[in-house]
Amino acid sequence: MTGQDSKLKIKSLWLTLTITFVLTGIKFFAFFLTHSNAVLTDALESIINILAGTFALFSIYYASKPRDEDHPYGHGKIEFVSAGFEGGLVFFTGIYLIWNAVSGFFRPAQLQALDIGIALSAFTGFANFLMGRLLVRRGKRYHSITLIADGRHLITDTVSSAGVIIGLSIIYFTGLQWLDNLVAVILGFIILRTGYQLMRESLTGLLDEADTEKINLLVEILNKNRREKWVDIHKLRVLKYGSQLHVDCHVTLPWYDTLEEAHQEVVLVEKLIRENAGIDVEFFIHSDPCIPPESCTVCILAGCKHRKAELTNRLEWTVKNMLPDKKHGL
Repeated sequence: MTGQDSKLKIKSLWLTLTITFVLTGIKFFAFFLTHSNAVLTDALESIINILAGTFALFSIYYASKPRDEDHPYGHGKIEFVSAGFEGGLVFFTGIYLIWNAVSGFFRPAQLQALDIGIALSAFTGFANFLMGRLLVRRGKRYHSITLIADGRHLITDTVSSAGVIIGLSIIYFTGLQWLDNLVAVILGFIILRTGYQLMRESLTGLLDEADTEKINLLVEILNKNRREKWVDIHKLRVLKYGSQLHVDCHVTLPWYDTLEEAHQEVVLVEKLIRENAGIDVEFFIHSDPCIPPESCTVCILAGCKHRKAELTNRLEWTVKNMLPDKKHGL
């Protein structure tokens, strides 16, 4: 992650936090006017936005620190911790909001000023939607799970605001005030689901679960730009450290190549991925010599003077056959 990327991420989060402070004040003002549990649900979720955004801001700063002796792979993993922290806050907030709404059925409040509450909820919901879309877009651009998590949280907040608007509108026209607590319960379950998804994504990142989307991208690039000398690529591993990918793989090359020639081919693999993947990638590539005649059956190198067998299987690389620690053709 470049210094410029880090500055843009931090700037995005500062902007989001500043606006969220203002919107949270508006939501609590709407609650004091309406006494609506649905509006309170929306307002309390904004408090979570502020806490999570503050932690996300710190995680982006920490992830941008250069590698050191204690963290040879960098500090990017903290972005998964940040996403998990935000997911946990969202999840437990959902539990509280459901409990509060269910209690409201037995202790109903007298709702008032619903027209003002609807207008304020519409304004804050639209503002959150715009901020959420901005963060998700920038998160995908800079491969930051923290920005994506924060953006998705804000978009969920927009869904909450939409539910509040619909619920208050129905109550305004029908007078059925018990619907306020029903809307709050529904919104609570939506918030629970979002929190669970964020925590799961955080956990899979910390446990280095295979990112099939990233692996498929690498496989596609290698297939489209394959060089004849690349007899085989196997034992492919992709780890995520925040916005950076760490790639391990073995490349099978002609056994008669010099060390310098083999090194040039390895450099070409690295250059190919960096130029086409649009991702900050670190490589550890191990070069293997081909083993005739088995390797010859999958080798597409034309005019090889050392060929011991004919090409019988023009291999198409896939995720399934590139992950195992086994040379193709053997």
